[in-house]
Amino acid sequence: MHFLEALRALADPTRLRIMRLLASMELAVGELAQVLGQSQPRVSRHIKILCDAGLAERRREGGWVFLRTAINHGGSECGEPHDLGAALGRVLVAAEGADAEFASQCAEDRQHLGVIRTAREASAADYFARHAAEWDELRSLHIADGPVETALGELLAGSVGRLLDVGTGTGRIAELFAPRASHITALDKSPEMLRLARTRLQHLPAGHVTLAQGDFAQLPFADASFDTLLFHQVLHYALAPQAVLAEAARVTAPGGRIVIVDFAAHDREELRTAHAHARLGFSDAQVAALLVGAGFEPAEDRALAGHELIVKIWTGVRLAGRSASAEFPRLVAL
Repeated sequence: MHFLEALRALADPTRLRIMRLLASMELAVGELAQVLGQSQPRVSRHIKILCDAGLAERRREGGWVFLRTAINHGGSECGEPHDLGAALGRVLVAAEGADAEFASQCAEDRQHLGVIRTAREASAADYFARHAAEWDELRSLHIADGPVETALGELLAGSVGRLLDVGTGTGRIAELFAPRASHITALDKSPEMLRLARTRLQHLPAGHVTLAQGDFAQLPFADASFDTLLFHQVLHYALAPQAVLAEAARVTAPGGRIVIVDFAAHDREELRTAHAHARLGFSDAQVAALLVGAGFEPAEDRALAGHELIVKIWTGVRLAGRSASAEFPRLVAL
């Protein structure tokens, strides 16, 4: 980030408003236009200037483009002493406190965010209503969410550090561990599911959670980026789970933890066609082989019996200096 370029980008009332809005929550371009009362092309031009200056970041999600702040808007304790972005964030906070007219405009803008939140919630409710029958059918086969979440909390005791929630879906697991994470990244391949997760997580501080679109077989993150990886009811969608676990190991820091929540091996063949399950659960031996092959040491596991399907939780610890085996263990045909 260049100082003069950043100052030039901020030298506009609309762009100042955008930066204060992004400090509250991640927003789509259309949502920003709605709050600002300006045309989408005009808002897009402002966004380009802010992104080119390194003050904001764009992320495409299906046909939508979302914006998030690239600077820290916290207090004086946030950021390194020579972090220009954090310093600019503090200036914006101070400007709102010192300039009554700017503060009034920002307060009005934040009130309009309530309309955005309500619209997101209505969209999520509609989605759930349309898919309630198929989810109820699957849920009837296994234990309720509550005991699974309790067991997860017990197995992942203490801080989870930098958490990657793979296949976040509605964002429920990310929300559950938010108080114990230094930062949450919620990943999903589906833009529609990410919109549901965004609705659920929109009450969290803007800098505490990142939503990302991507494939669990090609994670869009640098090596050793996370302290905890969580796969909650997603590994059964993997055609090649060994490749997914190898990617998981790559982005997990040495000593970091992996948690897999999935079904024990079963014979409900209809789940392949009705719910697109590529794997009919996993045996303990299969998961242990997958973990070892990827460079994890298997740790504690737990079984939670339900109606017809058993939910299993498997955990592992990333070994230092270990990469995924060249020859992955073959899974027993299911």
